[in-house]
Amino acid sequence: MPRFAANLSMLFGELNFMDRFKAAADNGFAGVEYLFPYAYDKNELATQLHENGLQQVLHNLPAGDWDAGERGIACLAERKGEFQDGVGRAIEYATALGCPQVNCLIGKTPTGIDADAVRATVVENLRFAAEKLKATGIRLLIEPINTFDIPGFHLSRTDQARALIDEVGSDNLFIQYDIYHAQRMEGELAATIRNNLSRIAHIQLADNPGRNEPGTGEINYRWLFDHIDMLGYEGWIGCEYKPLSGTTEGLGWIQALHTTEPAL
Repeated sequence: MPRFAANLSMLFGELNFMDRFKAAADNGFAGVEYLFPYAYDKNELATQLHENGLQQVLHNLPAGDWDAGERGIACLAERKGEFQDGVGRAIEYATALGCPQVNCLIGKTPTGIDADAVRATVVENLRFAAEKLKATGIRLLIEPINTFDIPGFHLSRTDQARALIDEVGSDNLFIQYDIYHAQRMEGELAATIRNNLSRIAHIQLADNPGRNEPGTGEINYRWLFDHIDMLGYEGWIGCEYKPLSGTTEGLGWIQALHTTEPAL
């Protein structure tokens, strides 16, 4: 059975952020993830993890001005210093939270810039981050994101992520495989996970269409979870979905995994 982590940026949104840790634990989660920790005191976050018996399994590098629509700055040459400072900040938080891996959102491809120059910026930034994070025992991840939800996102397919990892040439750079984004961009979920298992350090989920909980859309999650188990995946699966009718009310899909009846 996969290990599921509650994404606190998406789940329990009816509660204040600090109250979501207890809600996650009360609903049976042993791990949590969320987009960014930087608006909160790292010691307060660590206290919530400790008091609720939770493991921090993932957060992102700083990704620019999120409220203004930025979705990462790794592909922006003029923001290289800011990116490097963000790596340092991520290390500070991940170390305090006992978080073993952080994700780098590459960002939207800048317009009017030569493609080779953009690629060179991405590679240089990822090499820097992978090296700095490796020195502190933290893995670096990159995530392909569908371009329907975020038009212009620079990294949108698994094969692109793999090629980028090869070019960076670091043994500390891995794929964050989001099933929802992958289904929208390329399908072939089972084969892609199998073929890239050695490169996948973290998985996230949501159903499609709607980005709601498993069982609300077209993806056969019960079969896919069995497939992931069969492959021997040992990492976490982050529940990064929008609850259709409340978080707790929508957790029946996890309970259904423990029954012998096919999931609807």
